Amino acid sequence: MRKATGLLALLALCGGLAALAEDAKPIDPGVLDDLAAASRILADQAVVDAFGHVTVRHPTNPQHFLMTRSLAPTLATPADIVELDLDGNDVNKTGKTLFLERLIHAEIYRARPDVMAVVHSHSPAVIPFGVTKVPMRAMFHNSAFLARGVPVFDIREKFGATNMLVSNREIGRALAETLGNKAALLMRGHGDVIVAPTLPLAVFRAVYTEVNARLQAQAIGLGGPIETLTADEGLKAEDVNAQIVGRAWDLWKRRVAIGKAADKPN
Repeated sequence: MRKATGLLALLALCGGLAALAEDAKPIDPGVLDDLAAASRILADQAVVDAFGHVTVRHPTNPQHFLMTRSLAPTLATPADIVELDLDGNDVNKTGKTLFLERLIHAEIYRARPDVMAVVHSHSPAVIPFGVTKVPMRAMFHNSAFLARGVPVFDIREKFGATNMLVSNREIGRALAETLGNKAALLMRGHGDVIVAPTLPLAVFRAVYTEVNARLQAQAIGLGGPIETLTADEGLKAEDVNAQIVGRAWDLWKRRVAIGKAADKPN
C-alpha cells in the first residue's frame, strides 16, 4: 500500500512538472507579431489614437492574457508585449508600465471563456451613441455582429461620479456583466469594448463598429425610417464574415508592416 501511495505521489509530481513545463513553453512569436500588428492596424484604421488597447488570451494558459505595455498603439512591437494574469498582474515581473484599464480585459476574459480577444477604444463616431438615447444598430453586413444588440455601460449607475475609467476589478466586473453575451458594448462618455473568438475578428469588429457609427449618423441625417439588419440577418452575415475576415486581416497587416519591407502583390 505504501509503495502504491508513493507511486501515485511520483506520478502526480511528474504530472505537475509536465504542466509547469507546458506553461513555461515560449509563446509562438507569430502570436506576439499578430498582437503588435493588431495595435498598429487599429491606429491605422483610426479606431485608436494615442489611447486604446487590444489584447489576446494566452494561447496555452486561458487564465492569462497578452497586452502591450502602456504606449501609443501605433508604436507597438512584439518586444512591448507583457503577459498578465486575470488580476491584471505582470506574470513575469518585467517592470514595464501597464495600462490602467487592463482590468477591462481581465474581467471579460474571466467572465467569457468564449472570448479570445478584446479591443477597447475611444472610437470617435461611436461616442455619441453612448451618450444619447439612440441605440446603435447594424447598418450593413460587415457590422452584422451589432444586430445582437449593443448594451451601454453607464459607470455612474453603480459607482457614482468617477473619472470614467475602469480602474479596479469591481468596475471591470460590472462592465463584463453589462456586456453579457454580446460582441460589443458602449461606455457612456468613454468609448467602446469589442470582443471576439479570434484576434483578427476582434480587429475587424472594432473597425466596422466605427464605420457603422458613421453610417448610422448619416442615415439619421437623411431622415425617415432606417431599415437595419434583423437578428436573423445578422447571424447569417456573421457566419460569412468569420470565414472571410482573413482577407481584411492580411491587407491591414501589410499596411502596417514594420522591420521589413511589406510584400507587394504579384
